[in-house]
Amino acid sequence: MPQLVEKKAMNAMFFRRRRALLRAGLATCGVAALAGIAGGHYLVPPIGQYRFSGDIMGTVYDVSFVAPLDDAGLRAAARSAVQAALESVDARMSTFKPASELTSFNRHKRETPFAVSDAVFSVVRAAQHISAASDGAFDVTAGPLVNAWGFGPWREERVPAASELARLRRQVGYRLLTLDESARTITKQHRDMYIDLSSIAKGYGVDLAARALDGLGLERYVIEVGGEVRARGSNVHGAPWQVAIEEPQAGPRVPRSVVPLDDLAMATSGDYRIYFERGGRRYSHEIDPVSASPVTHSLTSVTVVARECAVADACATALMVLGPDRGYALAERLALGAYFITRTPDGGLQDRATPAFSALQPRAIRAA
Repeated sequence: MPQLVEKKAMNAMFFRRRRALLRAGLATCGVAALAGIAGGHYLVPPIGQYRFSGDIMGTVYDVSFVAPLDDAGLRAAARSAVQAALESVDARMSTFKPASELTSFNRHKRETPFAVSDAVFSVVRAAQHISAASDGAFDVTAGPLVNAWGFGPWREERVPAASELARLRRQVGYRLLTLDESARTITKQHRDMYIDLSSIAKGYGVDLAARALDGLGLERYVIEVGGEVRARGSNVHGAPWQVAIEEPQAGPRVPRSVVPLDDLAMATSGDYRIYFERGGRRYSHEIDPVSASPVTHSLTSVTVVARECAVADACATALMVLGPDRGYALAERLALGAYFITRTPDGGLQDRATPAFSALQPRAIRAA
């Protein structure tokens, strides 16, 4: 999962301005110059970098932003706006909450239209587009398969029988959902269909939180929810926000490479955090909707950079399911910024990036 990396040094321009102020005998502070100059021009606004975090969607969120030093009201409003945005997504799209809108849809055992909110409709619609583009590698109707393997709301890790998977496959398939744009309804073609938005809802929540900060006039921030990230503008030092891609390992989180993000989102999907072992075999939570089983290829982590976090979130899952070769081919076809880490036969790791990802000028922390 991506993790934030704070930049240690201020940029050269800031130091030049600070030295000029000191030579002129003007007052300064540790973050920015507070004094004006001749002609009434304000040299550098008094700003600081602030951070807050919380719990949401079964995970944690973390926000850093740049704002005026003396505007405590704006800082409080930022925290409140982000919390409200994320809670609204959780309340509507959680499969863990009995009263959520998505839970109500999943309990709807009829092949008749079900009215949903604009938020849920837009997320399902976006999911359907990515399902079509990936030929079903990404599929929000795969919830029954996820649950059968024990990775759903009721964690009970197990290896289901082939007969059970064959039965569940009949109620899985994005083409079995019908969306009515004008009526804002979703219709199941199988009464037992079950939608799981966990592979796109976090990204959508990040996008919604970003729009909330935009609405407050903030232009320099980075938001992370459970590893899904969106950044805008620069940090307090005037440099792009630095976001790390971690080593694909189950132990401590260690950065492998760092990507500068500005007006971009990033999401990572991998098989190294959530998994179980049975009979000497390893089963990850990345379920292939076509085979109805966890993926078995050598791809261990894939990161996608896109304008919207919901897109990055869903596409990362699609590429992870497709694997190192088919996934890379799709990423190139869609001109996605994507970074693949695969396991080699000798137990090592190998990196591969699409041209769009390389254009971001990521910086390696460890040798590939």
